Order: sequence, then C-alpha cells, then structure tokens
Amino acid sequence: MSPGANKGEHATRESPFHDQARVYVLAGRGGDGSLSFRREKYVPKGGPDGGDGGDGGDVILIADPELRDLSKLRSRHEFKAGRGEPGKGRNKHGADGDSVELHLPIGTQIHDENGQLVADLASVGARVVVARGGRGGRGNRHFATPVRRTPRFAETGEPGEGGWFELRLKLVVDAALAGLPNAGKSSLLRRISNAKPKVADYPFTTLAPVIGTVDGPDGRQLTVADVPGLIEGASEGLGLGHEFLAHLERAQLLIHVIDSSETGPLERFRLIDAELAAYGAGLDERAQVVVLNKVDLGTPPQFSLQDERIAQVIELSCATGEGVDELKRALFRLCPPRAEPRAADELQAQGLVDFLVYRPRSRRRHSFRIYRTDRGFRVVGDVSDDEELREALAEAGARSDSVIEIAGREEKM
Repeated sequence: MSPGANKGEHATRESPFHDQARVYVLAGRGGDGSLSFRREKYVPKGGPDGGDGGDGGDVILIADPELRDLSKLRSRHEFKAGRGEPGKGRNKHGADGDSVELHLPIGTQIHDENGQLVADLASVGARVVVARGGRGGRGNRHFATPVRRTPRFAETGEPGEGGWFELRLKLVVDAALAGLPNAGKSSLLRRISNAKPKVADYPFTTLAPVIGTVDGPDGRQLTVADVPGLIEGASEGLGLGHEFLAHLERAQLLIHVIDSSETGPLERFRLIDAELAAYGAGLDERAQVVVLNKVDLGTPPQFSLQDERIAQVIELSCATGEGVDELKRALFRLCPPRAEPRAADELQAQGLVDFLVYRPRSRRRHSFRIYRTDRGFRVVGDVSDDEELREALAEAGARSDSVIEIAGREEKM
C-alpha cells in the first residue's frame, strides 16, 4: 500500500469524527412498598396504610438535529436512570425515579449485544426506550383481606432493565460525494456549500466526513457530505473509505467526482462503481451525477456511458467556478424535498417509529417475587437458581443476617 494510504489510516484513528460508540444503560429500580400501619391518637390499632414505591426511571434515546456525530460519548459510556422512592405511611406513594434522555444525531442506529437492530433514529425527534424502569413495589395496604387484616409484608421494587448497546451513525444527507482520493471532492464541497474542509494536493486530505449546506434561490437548502476517498479494495477494508461507506447509504444522490485531467475516466468510474456494488446496501443502484472536475487543466476526455443511473454528466472546474451553478441546479432538481416530519404510516412501513419501547431479554426478570416483612424478606414463586436468588435478595437490600422465608421455612441470607 502507498505511504499516503498508511498516513491516512493513522490519521483516521485520531480523527475527531465519531460514528460508532458503545454504551451501557441501566434503568432505575422501583421503590419498595411501605410496611406501615395507621397509628394515631385514639386509633391505636389502625389498619395497614403503606404506600406504593415509585417506578424506576427509563433510559430514552432521542434523535437531535443539533448533533453531528457521537463524539460526546468518548468519555462517558454509562447512563443510569434514577431509582423510584420507597412508599411511606399514610398511603403516600413514592416519587418515580428520574429518566435519562440521551440525545444522539439523526441517523443513529441502535444494536443490541447480539447485533440485532433495535431502533433507527432516522427522523427528527424519533425516540426509543431502551431500558424500562422497574415497577414500584406495592405497600402492605394492598394485601389486606377480611381474613388477613394486618399484613406484615410489602413488595420490594423490581429491578430496571439494562445492557450494552452499539450505536452506529449513518449520516442522513441529500447528496454525497464519491470518488478516488485527490479527485477534488473537498474543493467541490467548498465551492457549492458553506463547509470549509481541508484542501491539499495529496491523497486522503479528507480524514472524516464533512457536511455542507447548499443554499437554493428559493430559500431551500440541501445537505451534502464529503467522505474520505475510496480506493480499490475499500469494501474489503483497504484504505480509508471502507470506514465511511455507510454514510453513503442514506444519500438520495451520489455525486461521482472524477479528475478529468487524468486519462481513463471511464475505468476510474467503474473502479469506484465496483466498490459500491461490493459494499452492497443498494449503493450501486443509487442515482448519480458524474462530475468531470479540473476541466481548466485541459480538454476533458470523452465520457460516454449509457447507464440509467447517471442522471447527468457535468464538466466543472473548482478553480475557476465553471459548471458550479449547473451542478447546483442539478442537485435541487434531482433531490426532492424530504418530508419533515415524515408521516407515521410511512415510518411504520419502513420499520421506523417516532416512539418505541425496546423489550430486551433481561436476566433481571425473575420467576419469583420478593416481599419485605417486619422480620426480613419473603420469597414467593419458582426459585430454580440459588445464585439468582442471592443476587436478587442483595439488590433488594438483604444482608447476611437477614431472615429469609421461602416455602414456609426460614433461613439466613
């Protein structure tokens, strides 16, 4: 591989753009129900009045249009919601725990530990609850019956859901620049938009995706992304572009930039086209505008290719500005406005929703319930794993000297 490619790869690892992150989330535990009896003057033997515990807080991921990448997750990887407060006497309900809202850029996909797609935050304000808070325990007033008038036990709160998630950002843009290194993509983006990417006459100047906004005469705006240049074998992990091919997936239009000052433009077009096809995700079927750049350096070679994907071929010079306005007009003609916000039925048809709750298979959901008594704890239900029971009791607050009642027998923790 060329020295320039090695230099580019090293710089990529140090790039400030972050399109992947791994986070651990834990919803709040529910508060314990209260074990209390009414005790007032002249009412020495009042009935049970233990209030319920509050529900634990949720962990919610939200698509935020103000964010561009996942860089804020470089130094923080754990997000825990608040625990529900315990219930109190006089039928007072404990407060619910505070939820945690984690804002992410539009286009972030959430995958669980098994690599399964959980949610796709593809529209403004899209939300997903990835960890639901535990339910608060019921106070002893719920367990009073005509036969059992003084229940001396109350439910403990349930644990919240939790787990690790992989976050992968796929930029949502109207158009994306594709082409070999040093074809002039960064210069073109500077010409047509407000972006100011680094420009230099050597390969891999662009080390991370850059997004620019293109203003139209009618006030409409388009977003265009410049990603690192592709080389042969990029889809297999060579060079820089393989790390950023995902950011082309959601572009409505590909702007295929070719250096017209070099020979063989058709061969170079086919090289990049082959890499797009090898990557998949429909990139080889995407509509394209072919830009023959650097026409100021000589007469551009003929580019004659009958391909229904190629909407237009434009001769252009970033140095002189020739053809730039023609390209802008083509972009606004070929990129229809995105509906914002998208209709709920459209999102549903694509497997996307504005708000959804992820239900993980959590080992924290037990086949038994734990009740707090005036002497310790009572376990009701099917206990098939002693280690699971010990962990659950410890989470409920049991200590080594606590009295545990199971199936009518008492034992120490």
